[in-house]
Amino acid sequence: MSELKVTAAHLQRAAVVYVRQSTLAQVDRNRESTARQYDLVGRAERLGWPRSAVRVIDDDLGVSGASTTGRSGFAELAAQVGLGLVGIVLSLECSRLARNNADWYRLLDLAGMTDTLLADADGVYHPGLFNDRLVLGMKGTMSEAELHILRARLDGGIRNKAARGELRRGLPVGLVWGEVDGQIRWHPDEAVTGVIATIFDRFVCGSVRGVWLWLREQGLRFPLQPAGYLRGQEITWVEPTYHAVHNVLTHPAYAGAYVFGKTRQRRHLGGEG
Repeated sequence: MSELKVTAAHLQRAAVVYVRQSTLAQVDRNRESTARQYDLVGRAERLGWPRSAVRVIDDDLGVSGASTTGRSGFAELAAQVGLGLVGIVLSLECSRLARNNADWYRLLDLAGMTDTLLADADGVYHPGLFNDRLVLGMKGTMSEAELHILRARLDGGIRNKAARGELRRGLPVGLVWGEVDGQIRWHPDEAVTGVIATIFDRFVCGSVRGVWLWLREQGLRFPLQPAGYLRGQEITWVEPTYHAVHNVLTHPAYAGAYVFGKTRQRRHLGGEG
């Protein structure tokens, strides 16, 4: 029985229930999963911990487990485990704790050194025991692979839809989506389209800076369109900036071109490591 791994030494320390959902939408819609995670408090009590010794860490609700970035709850959990203050960590499954092996094995190493148990829906494990660590390692690898597969499916669907020109992205100011799929129209406010047209008319000088300075000299304001603009939403008028004028003159959408994938994300080491 996995419960036999719980000793008096473990019961003298706290039991921590870690609760996490990847997005705020999941917190709102997948309430049953969240409730199951909170119900782990009862399991900790059945394993021998008094209710006063059970602590719930739910600071990471709505935060992805792909990394430790922004996960203050996981950082606090790892710190308490490293200090030897925790007897057992309970989660619904290992993917709640981490979605990448770097974070997962760091927690396993700390738990193994401080004699801390890990528990999920399948059983109770001691990371210091070879067989248990082997199982936990496989669970972490499968969790990481599952995230990769989910991302690949989503990315593939987005790219296929974009290849057909059917993926709706945010349009630059002055352009709005029509009622028909793929239809793009000018903004119904003539003041908005007038500013855009003026920028192109003044570009005969061939200088973005020249257009920008001319707009400022004339006291003209520049319209800001909310992302995912819907008909009826208000336009915000601000002082024109060089970046805004440059974006209008270089955006392919004004030439009637559909583009996707102009930008990409790259990971780099921050100043704090």
